[in-house]
Amino acid sequence: MNITDSLHLGVRIARPAPEVYGYVADPTHLPAWAHGLGDTVEKLDGEWVARSDLLGRVTVTFTPDNDLGVLDHYVTLPTGETVHNPIRVIPYDAETCELVFTLRRGPTMTDAEFERDAATVTADLNRLKALLER
Repeated sequence: MNITDSLHLGVRIARPAPEVYGYVADPTHLPAWAHGLGDTVEKLDGEWVARSDLLGRVTVTFTPDNDLGVLDHYVTLPTGETVHNPIRVIPYDAETCELVFTLRRGPTMTDAEFERDAATVTADLNRLKALLER
């Protein structure tokens, strides 16, 4: 895929970075905050599968656990296309971190589609912030 644009969307979360990392790294938490990815997620035959009205059935592969705050995931769409979603938890101080999601725009994506995706990711990040700051 040729990348024509990337947009870094972030949110500051008033929780320690390791705590945010641990929550986001657990795929079972996705339905609570990542509505853009799916309404349900379950492990089937060794793969994480998400389902949504928007995307249909997708498989999600996560970067192995690490101490660097890298939470990248690869989403394989029903078409067979795989989309890489870079995401990072970056410590700000001992009690606060930033979560940054890099939204990539494909070569055939319209401005409206890219803006819609950005709005969806922003809503997801804000939902995650609200959940973790309760």
